[in-house]
Amino acid sequence: MKKLIAFALAATALAGAHPASATQVFSSSYSGPNGSGQASGGSYNYWDGSYSGSGSKTTDGAPLTGGSGDLTDGVIANDFWYNVENVAGTGPYVGWYTPRTSNPLITFNFSGNPAIDLVRIYLDNSRVGGVYAPGAILIDGVSQAFTAPAGFGPVDLGGLNLTGGSHTVQFGNNNGWVFVSEVQFFSSDSAVPEPGTWALMLAGFAMIGFGMRRRSRGAAMVAAG
Repeated sequence: MKKLIAFALAATALAGAHPASATQVFSSSYSGPNGSGQASGGSYNYWDGSYSGSGSKTTDGAPLTGGSGDLTDGVIANDFWYNVENVAGTGPYVGWYTPRTSNPLITFNFSGNPAIDLVRIYLDNSRVGGVYAPGAILIDGVSQAFTAPAGFGPVDLGGLNLTGGSHTVQFGNNNGWVFVSEVQFFSSDSAVPEPGTWALMLAGFAMIGFGMRRRSRGAAMVAAG
């Protein structure tokens, strides 16, 4: 009986030791400067072409407000900027020429004030045509340590513990171009077990209950005898 309970408790503890995966949190809108392009010396135009809010989507650095666009559309660039961008400015990246648009800052708005633990940013660090990872990344004004991708890919900024209805992401100047294809936000649901762990926990409780019933039945038989 002691071994059965010990095994069941171990199964229950094991279930509780595996928290759920992080859940993506989606912004309701964002605002910030439009990308740059040929007017800033680029080969193509790297505007926020799908932006749904106010502001000129075809003017370098124009303020964009009240909508969403390339930075949160779920389209993650799968190649370097020079293979996927175009003159029309409809490519997956938004690119800022930082000597013209200094330290571009984007404000993301959220419904329900979610707790955000991690921000994932997809960058181009090809080092071709003056395109580099940003000199710094600041979340709500606080500089974050990060490792730039070798070519293009994600940068994870974790342990943030952000709360509130809006948060800023700022890209520090690098004396060249900063290219971003997507910004994602995640909330950790560590207090809620995954579906599989619920099954394991219930199995543990069932084993304890079964053992207790057997023990009670045995005691009753001894008393009856």
